[in-house]
Amino acid sequence: MWEPLSTSYVSTQVSERIQGLIGTKRLKPGDRLPAERELAHLLHVSRPSVREAFKSLQAQGVVDIRHGQGVFVAEPQAAVSLRAALIRREIGVEELFAMREVLELPAVEWAAQRRDPDGLEEVRRAFTALDDYSHVDEIDFEHLRTLDTGFHLSIVSAAGNRFLQQTTIVLHEILAAGMATTLRAPGRVEKSRVDHRRIYRAIIAGDADAARRAAQAHIDGAREAARSRIAAADALEAEESVIAES
Repeated sequence: MWEPLSTSYVSTQVSERIQGLIGTKRLKPGDRLPAERELAHLLHVSRPSVREAFKSLQAQGVVDIRHGQGVFVAEPQAAVSLRAALIRREIGVEELFAMREVLELPAVEWAAQRRDPDGLEEVRRAFTALDDYSHVDEIDFEHLRTLDTGFHLSIVSAAGNRFLQQTTIVLHEILAAGMATTLRAPGRVEKSRVDHRRIYRAIIAGDADAARRAAQAHIDGAREAARSRIAAADALEAEESVIAES
């Protein structure tokens, strides 16, 4: 996790390492980073380089520096306001899934084309963890959703675009906070497992077109599952309202 860095552009590398860990969910909002001295030792860099990286990340809103407490991964402010809007239904599910297409379809293509060894290894680890857990007898759906999100974010990280990475993190946080996971829908775990395997194999094979098609099919399936869950919830709410009034 905290492997030593090279000696060029050290503070930038420290920043990128931290953002990469956030992007793949190995660091989450609220997590405390190692202290300046400890992180410098872990990465084999100087304390001033770590300090400069922390300041840069603070200016970007990526971390909070709390004097006397430490440095913590920040909650993206965009996520806070957008999450609230989703809960109030000011932002519709159709808009969110449309944004998944905008962000994730190019991501799978770029990951397949870029073929970064470290990025592909992270994708492999995330896929294996997700695929293995999807076969257990008693699934914790919130944990499964965390692994699912980690897989998708590992692909975005492998795509090599930090703006895309941060934007996708916010989108998935909004989806997680604003609606129940679609993985609870009957048959959805099995369908997602097949979709994820197709996406993974296409990326590893460097087939950008196949990766895009597989990702599109996966998003379409998730969108339909979300529509069904919302329709069922609305119907139940209407039924309960009628009973309460009678």
